[in-house]
Parts: sequence; structure tokens; C-alpha cells
Amino acid sequence: MAFGKSRIEAFSDGVIAIIITIMVLEMKVPHGESFASLKPLIPVFLSYIISFIYVGIYWNNHHHMFHIVKSINGAVLWANLHLLFWLSLIPFVTGWMGENHFTQLPVACYGFVLAMTGTAYTILEKVLIKHSGKNSLIANVLGRDWKAKSSVVIYAAAIGISWLSPVISFVLYGVVAALWFIPDKRIENKLTRETTEIKE
Repeated sequence: MAFGKSRIEAFSDGVIAIIITIMVLEMKVPHGESFASLKPLIPVFLSYIISFIYVGIYWNNHHHMFHIVKSINGAVLWANLHLLFWLSLIPFVTGWMGENHFTQLPVACYGFVLAMTGTAYTILEKVLIKHSGKNSLIANVLGRDWKAKSSVVIYAAAIGISWLSPVISFVLYGVVAALWFIPDKRIENKLTRETTEIKE
């Protein structure tokens, strides 16, 4: 059974907005009034920045992906909830990592949550493609998503490296964020080409 996608988009937007709100509330206002009082907050602020970028990336790509599907089904709803579940854990691991100044276990757990979030996003892609059909726009545009697969591999490597150097792991998380920072141009390019063909 297929039905409209407006509610899943609105719900997802709301959950992601709450996730960002929770993250910023984790940054407690310092009691002092000097720059020195801000120094203990630097790790928390750094972890907030990268997590904000990650959540923003997922929201951006989620928006693009749902823009090219015409309908959804129950499987898509559950796959989307699965993605939101892992996204909702980002504020916890972000705060834990920042409060403990990027020590081994918090950094490894942060990577685990990112890896599971990336896996959940890939599952959502596959479920949407299956629902829409192999000849659908989303199937033609996304196909084999090398960025998603390579991201999970980098996350796995970063988790292992975190026991040796949490700083290197944090840098690897930044590398993955850089890969995804620009929204998937395949979707925009495909829509632009179709619009041009219609006008001609």
C-alpha cells in the first residue's frame, strides 16, 4: 500500500530540529566572564560543531532524497524511524565525547553511532528504491552509492584507531563530513535535466 510522503517529511524535520536543540543545550554557560572561563568548553564546542554538521548533512540529503519519490509505504516508515533512532543518539555521544575531552571510549562510541546512522540511511535508500521500482527516478539517480559505503568503512577504521589515537579518529570523522558536506548533486542534476527537456 502506497501513501503520501508529507507527514514523514514533517515528522523527520521536527525530530531533527529537536536533536539540534538538545545538542546546543548540552553547552552549559560558564560562570566566569573571562576568555579563560570558555577554555573548558572548547572540546564540547568542537564536538557540537561536527555533530551539527552531521545532522545538517543528514537533513539536507534526506530532503533531497524524498523530493524525488512520489509515495512511501510502511517499510519506508520503519526504515525512516530506524534512521531517526540513530540520529537521536548523536546528542548523547556528542556530549559524552566533549565532556571527556575526546578520550578513547567516547570517541569510539561516537564513531559507532555515526556508522549505524550511515547504515540506517543506506537501508532507507534501498527501501525507497525497492518501493519506487528499479526504473524509478531514485533508482536511476542513486544506484550504487559509493559515498555511503566508503563512509561506513572509514567509521569502522576510526573506531579501531580511537584506541590508539582518538584525535586521528576525530579527524577521520571530519573527513567523512567533508565528503557529504555538499548535497548529492546527482539528484539536482537529474531534476535540472528533466526540467530542461520539458521546456524544450
